[in-house]
Amino acid sequence: MPNLQERGYLLTEQVNPDSLHLDQLSSVEMVSLFNREDEKAVAAVAAAQLQLAQAIDVAAERLSQGGRLFYVGAGTSGRLGVLDASECPPTFCTPPELVQGIIAGGAGALVRSSEDLEDSTADGEAAIAQRHITQLDVVVGITAGGTTPFVHGALNAARQRGAKTIFMACVPTEQVRFDADVDVRLLTGPEILAGSTRLKAGTATKLALNILSTGVMVKLGKVYGNRMVDVAVTNQKLRDRALQMLQDLTGLSREAAGFLLERSGKWVKLALLMHWTGLDKDAGDRLLAKHQGNLRVAVASHKNDSETSK
Repeated sequence: MPNLQERGYLLTEQVNPDSLHLDQLSSVEMVSLFNREDEKAVAAVAAAQLQLAQAIDVAAERLSQGGRLFYVGAGTSGRLGVLDASECPPTFCTPPELVQGIIAGGAGALVRSSEDLEDSTADGEAAIAQRHITQLDVVVGITAGGTTPFVHGALNAARQRGAKTIFMACVPTEQVRFDADVDVRLLTGPEILAGSTRLKAGTATKLALNILSTGVMVKLGKVYGNRMVDVAVTNQKLRDRALQMLQDLTGLSREAAGFLLERSGKWVKLALLMHWTGLDKDAGDRLLAKHQGNLRVAVASHKNDSETSK
């Protein structure tokens, strides 16, 4: 375990020479400085492309077998994990248990400071035990400085249970080493406000989690082309989005698209399958289930079966 008493050597704790006079800058100068520094967050994610791709493949493979994806973190890192997990159900119509966020201190830590709770390795281990992590699951440990005991405890406990582990940090491996199946380093450098990793490190982490969760859902067949065909139609905005997708992809009028959407049980993916294959709702459901919800594969399979039967 890294020395938690002396952390000044960590990249995320160092002083940024470009912001030494932050308190003397005008508002315009300050915004310009932030903008230049934020570009480094994008560059850091670009430098970790191969590792992020590996993380997508590992997670998609486990989830396709019935596993779950967990994000574990404390403070900003934990909040970002919970945020990403909470956005999967409305975007991809996934059950809440498929992607879950675990933050040191529990739900209360989302709205109030509880950074002292990140120092417990045992709490991280307990969080894994409470969720009955198995060899089918994937656990992503998010820790900007790489040293958070809560995250280390959770990842080690998950690994002991046979789960796949992904370590995501903003310090180089020579500063903090950790044995995980995938090691993602987002090297954003010293913060404008020294040590405030909610800034560049947080931005890079959000970008990386966007890529990871969206990539996994694409692999799981939750997307057709670049459309979120598994979107949960739960309000007027999402209904409009669903109708736009149906109109664009089928050429139907808005009225006809609305009728098709209702017949499908407000499921865009099934509506498209019904339109393209002529199947009714029940038959379409069965075909999608047969192909693990992959619309493109299901449509191709039906086409091949139809041609074979001629």
